Formats: sequence, structure tokens, C-alpha cells
Amino acid sequence: MSLRHFLDISDCSSADIRHLLELGWKIKRNPKEYRRALDGQTLGMIFQKKSTRTRVSFEVGMVQLGGHALFLSSADIQIGRGETIADTAKVLSRYCDGIMARVYGHEVLEELAQHATIPVINGLSDRLHPCQTMADAMTLVERWSPAGEFDVGVLRGRKLTYVGDGNNMAHSLLNTGAVLGMDVTIVAPRGYWPDLAVWQKARKRATETGAKLLCTTDPAEGVAGADAVYTDVWASMGQEEEAAQRLRDFAGYMVDSTMMGYAKPEAVFLHCLPAHRGEEVSAEVCDGPQSIIFDEAENRLHAQKAIMVELMGGR
Repeated sequence: MSLRHFLDISDCSSADIRHLLELGWKIKRNPKEYRRALDGQTLGMIFQKKSTRTRVSFEVGMVQLGGHALFLSSADIQIGRGETIADTAKVLSRYCDGIMARVYGHEVLEELAQHATIPVINGLSDRLHPCQTMADAMTLVERWSPAGEFDVGVLRGRKLTYVGDGNNMAHSLLNTGAVLGMDVTIVAPRGYWPDLAVWQKARKRATETGAKLLCTTDPAEGVAGADAVYTDVWASMGQEEEAAQRLRDFAGYMVDSTMMGYAKPEAVFLHCLPAHRGEEVSAEVCDGPQSIIFDEAENRLHAQKAIMVELMGGR
């Protein structure tokens, strides 16, 4: 692999993503073999946004790989008092072996990567959430591969339907599907469709892999024949003032048993969490037999360990 940073799946080759997924599965199956993979290394973790899964999975992952993670909230470091992103990147590069950042603006990640001499990992931005969709892909490959095997090729031609806001999750699912050959349909009201630039870039990658990408306002059409149905909160962090309007705009888009009925009988349900039961998903689906949301949550740990080992392991 030639990856220096991990900011955007659409910048990676299909071979790169397959390799990372396969490495994550190996680490999950044989964690003791990787206990010293990052021995003595340190990951600086910048958090502009609050987190449960991102913080815990990266921190635990570093410990399990023999390293150490530092939690750096914007209230605790000088970024919060006006220090430039460039200076922060240069300073952390002198102390740490990698940077993970969970930020509002994606441009913060791009500037960190521009000025850092160590790997930068996107823990989430307003545009993309690639670590989550790596965990999603890993979860689906495990689910659909023959027992005891891990064949990333099982994603090709499968249909994943995302119902909800065309946000960072929708963007990263489009990118992941386009790179791996998985069909992705976005179901959302007009005005909530994915960013045009992200959509066009994903469509271009999809021509290489044969993935079919589609946007529609019709849940029945979009979910029909899906192998997996995915949703996310309708108002993300920082959009709280829009929550009431979004609830009105997304009326009829809750993933409930009726909507799951449009998908294949064996379809699975995914959610990046946290979930608001009774809003974007009903409790009967979120906590029902088709739900694999906690397998997804666990695989954040393994997928991210693979990313850290690949980017930082040679340092």
C-alpha cells in the first residue's frame, strides 16, 4: 500500500480497501499476533465533536496494539485559543506517531494532512466518515461470506439502501460502494440529497467497478430488493436548531417493519449509532433480529486497528 493518510475512501484504490478489510479481519481473529504492532507509539486524538464509539475504539485499539492514545479536545489544546491548524500539525508530528481527528469542517483534516509529517486519520468530518463505512463493509463481508471465510468480493452486486439525510454517512457509503462494486441507493427528500461533488466523484469511481448508484425520494422504490438497509439520525451534531424542521421533512422515512418489508426477506439493518428510536428507525427494527448494529459498532475497533497498523506500523 502507498497510503500516507486515511481521509477519504474515494482516494484509495480498490486493492487498498480490500487489503485494509482483510487485515482488520485477521487482527480480529488473531489479536495476540498484533499486541506489539504499535509498541511504544502514540496517537494524538483531536476531538472538536463529542464521541462515544470513535474515542473508545481508537483508544482501546491503540492499547491493544501496544501503543498509547492521547485525548485532545479543542478546549484542552491551543487550537481552541487560535493556534493555526498548520502549527498544531507540525507540533504533534514532533511528539506523536499518528493523528486522528474528529472535526466539523473537512478542510481541517486536509490542512492537518498537508502540514503533518505523520499519518492523519479521519475520525469524522462534516463531509465524510470513512472509518464507519470500513466497519460497515467489514460487517457485511463477515455476514455474507461462507462460514470461516472473509471474501470482500461478496459485496459486488449486493444492494445497500441508505434512508435519511445525505450527510457524511451517505457520502462515505457512496464512496465505499463505488470502490468495492456494491450498489448503493440513497433515499431522501429533495433538498437532502448528497453533495453534488461527492456524488459525481463516486459515480466516476463506480464506472470502474460496475457499482450502481441511485438517489430517489421514494422509500418503496429505493428499498425494494435491498440486501441491507441503513439509516442515521436526521439531525447530526451541530444541526440541533434544524431538528424540528427535519422531523417534518422526513415524515414517512422512518425505517420500520413496513419499510424493511420492501427489502429482501434476509436483509439486514445497519445504523452507525447513536440511534433515536421512534424517529429515523422503529424500536422493533433497531432491536429486532435483522439488526446487526452492535456487530458494526464492534468492528469499528478492528477496522481502525487495521488502518493504524497499516499507516503507523512501519514508523
